[in-house]
Amino acid sequence: MAAEFFSATYAEARGKFLAACAAHGGQVVTYTHPLPGPERETLATDVIRVGPADADKLLMVNSATHGVEGFCGSGSFVGFLSSGFLPKALPDGVAMLLVHAINPHGFAFVRRVNEDNVDLNRNFRDHGTPPPANDPYAEVHPWLLPTDWDGPGRQAADEAIATYIQERGQFAFQAAVSGGQYQFADGLFYGGNAPVWSNDTLRAIVERFVQGHRTVGVIDFHTGLGPRGVGEAIGIATPGSDDLKRAKDWYGDVMVPGDGSVSAHVQGTISGAFDRLEAAGTPITRIAVEYGTVPVMDVLNALRGDHWLAKNGTDDDALRARIKRDIRDAFYQDADDWKDMVWERAQELARQALAGLAAQ
Repeated sequence: MAAEFFSATYAEARGKFLAACAAHGGQVVTYTHPLPGPERETLATDVIRVGPADADKLLMVNSATHGVEGFCGSGSFVGFLSSGFLPKALPDGVAMLLVHAINPHGFAFVRRVNEDNVDLNRNFRDHGTPPPANDPYAEVHPWLLPTDWDGPGRQAADEAIATYIQERGQFAFQAAVSGGQYQFADGLFYGGNAPVWSNDTLRAIVERFVQGHRTVGVIDFHTGLGPRGVGEAIGIATPGSDDLKRAKDWYGDVMVPGDGSVSAHVQGTISGAFDRLEAAGTPITRIAVEYGTVPVMDVLNALRGDHWLAKNGTDDDALRARIKRDIRDAFYQDADDWKDMVWERAQELARQALAGLAAQ
């Protein structure tokens, strides 16, 4: 049954989500992106709040922070609305906010980044201050974007990466690449030099829909790391914080980046959208759920290929199709068993979050 919730394109995913919202009877608020999609279709972030208007507790679920990863979150959201999960699962005094495709451009163009090659989950920092240096990334950057993708330049780059991994370990390479960098605008995991459209839009959504609740839970849907189909709950708060303690109370086995998690420590995450609320005293309990797809080096190589294609282009239609197929497969498994695992875990985490909020 879960397969019917998922889609093959952004346009299909948005259509299913809006249809599910209409059938549910809720009011959708749309934030239209300034650029069109690959078929000149409208790109947008669509938001629906489900539950009593006077609920003072809110669970916000967010999808497509990393565009192409939106296939996973979108399918789960359609499931929440279409399966009868909502509003039946909502405890008294608790509402749920679904944010569909916060990075619609990346979703539509099957890219992890936005229209400016910016990784949204590295963009939430104070851009009025000098950006942090990432010397390990600077070391590996030339190998990530070789001079060619199917020739001697790629071969030499792959050999250099293999030597790096042999000497320092695979996780050290993953951390160097994925932690976030602000020096190479054409590179991987680039955090940008100013807030991007999706950053501004998420802050506007938080101000409009989240502010004013007594306590808030957040689940951000991601894919690409860990065992296939397994949804790891990752605490995205400071170790030892009340936020992380609550997350462990709600979800049980919550991993921490850099300490047993499939994710390395990153900077500039979307948690920054909630900083003002938290500073004002609103408890925010945040996790990311990370669903595995293919081995991590396959994921990183798919990202390399996609960034290489965006930078260089190609007249080779077969090569272009292969690169785009690889990036899609790295973040979305178009297989019924994977979709079933995603949907089952999404329900489990949502129930745990709603129970945690009800107990607050």
